[in-house]
Amino acid sequence: EVQLVESGGGLVQAGGSLRLSCAGSGFFFDDYVIGWFRQAPGKEREGVSRISAVDGSTSYADSVKGRFTISSDKSKKTSFLQMNSLKPEDTAVYYCAVGASWLATDLIELQYDYWGQGTQVTVSS
Repeated sequence: EVQLVESGGGLVQAGGSLRLSCAGSGFFFDDYVIGWFRQAPGKEREGVSRISAVDGSTSYADSVKGRFTISSDKSKKTSFLQMNSLKPEDTAVYYCAVGASWLATDLIELQYDYWGQGTQVTVSS
């Protein structure tokens, strides 16, 4: 059974930092991509960042470029999202998801097969 467990969310003041973790297990394939998504109250879920376990390539949504950094530990099937210079508009539930590398080529929800339960990030002004 594939499981993804996010942690590291919390309450932080604007300008602060948080580091989210996504611990994965039960993958039956090695060529995977981990994506981070977020959903703010009253809004649709949006892609934040993704990293490929195949070549380490990364991509970011324009809204977080230069502030967020994604990384991963392939051996542990774990991903991290370092979030700096946080803004109130970053407030959301953050989810990690995993998909096959040949399918999860973008930050599109349907390309990812398995999802974590989410972790709340709240940025106060």
